[in-house]
Amino acid sequence: MKEFDISKIVRSNVAVLEPYSSARDEFKTQGEEMVFLDANENPNDNGLNRYPDPQQSRVKEKLSEIRNIDSRNILLGNGSDEVLDLIFRAFCEPGKDNVITLPPTYGMYKVLAGINNIENREVYLNHEFEPDATAILNMVDEHTKIIFLCSPNNPSGNSFDADTVCTILDNFDGLVVIDEAYIDFSEQDSWLEKLDYFPNLILTQTFSKAFGMAGIRLGILFASEEIIAVLNKIKPPYNVNQLTQDQAIKTLSDVKNIKSQISEILEERLRLSKALLEVNFVSKVYKSDANFLLIEVDDANLRYEELLKKGIVIRNRSSQPLCENCLRITIGTKEENKRLIRAIKELENA
Repeated sequence: MKEFDISKIVRSNVAVLEPYSSARDEFKTQGEEMVFLDANENPNDNGLNRYPDPQQSRVKEKLSEIRNIDSRNILLGNGSDEVLDLIFRAFCEPGKDNVITLPPTYGMYKVLAGINNIENREVYLNHEFEPDATAILNMVDEHTKIIFLCSPNNPSGNSFDADTVCTILDNFDGLVVIDEAYIDFSEQDSWLEKLDYFPNLILTQTFSKAFGMAGIRLGILFASEEIIAVLNKIKPPYNVNQLTQDQAIKTLSDVKNIKSQISEILEERLRLSKALLEVNFVSKVYKSDANFLLIEVDDANLRYEELLKKGIVIRNRSSQPLCENCLRITIGTKEENKRLIRAIKELENA
């Protein structure tokens, strides 16, 4: 196991912070009928008049079973963007520290760096959309706190080479955050299995993709108990509302349905990929471990507008590094994908 001293990277004000203690932190129901007069809530029972569990214990229990990891290694947030923001606020000193991101990648890393007044150092992926470990580590200095890896990557869809990721983890003394929003669609295993070996590793996942719950805004973070303890210090006390917790538990209670939907998406991804390869204005379909495909076309701006006129909305990623004339297409339902293929065939024959 790698040696890692979290006290060397946590912000000094966070290290000494006394976190807010809510009424539900101080007392947890023990099952018997209790009279709750401690939290200044409206006493009239409508199912939502009480504050939600600030630690989302039941949701974490379900996740613990599904992901085979102790619930003490889990933090939940109001979408993945909140848990990413918590990492910045806990470990990066504004106006002093820096982070490293690897474009083309998820844009919120850069936005959150800007919000928190943290320098964002960019090291482009290579032309195979893989990280260059040497270039990344050469960019590190004494104020580099975090390296963000999105794997499977958005917008390219590929999972990063495991040996390259290990090189970065082994040779960086700060935090390595691997964003696994699309991991359920990947042929590679999650890095969850490596949490015990790399104490500087943080993983983020989401309910928005494979679990089909983008509307409830629930993000997941996995890390060592020491990192979780730091983040819990600055987490808002009731950051995940009761409706979200209830829906998450309901969703996680039907693992068979989750697996069925993932299987259908994977089948459609393969079918759509084959169909797109037959289109004369599509020059490349990138291999994907996600629920989308990145394709290279003759004129991305033109094809985007043409599909829009046919009522089909995709994402033009041409403005991103290494993505000239590239479109990103989310895998839809079988009928939606048929409509897309039909529309593309019409454009091809126009």
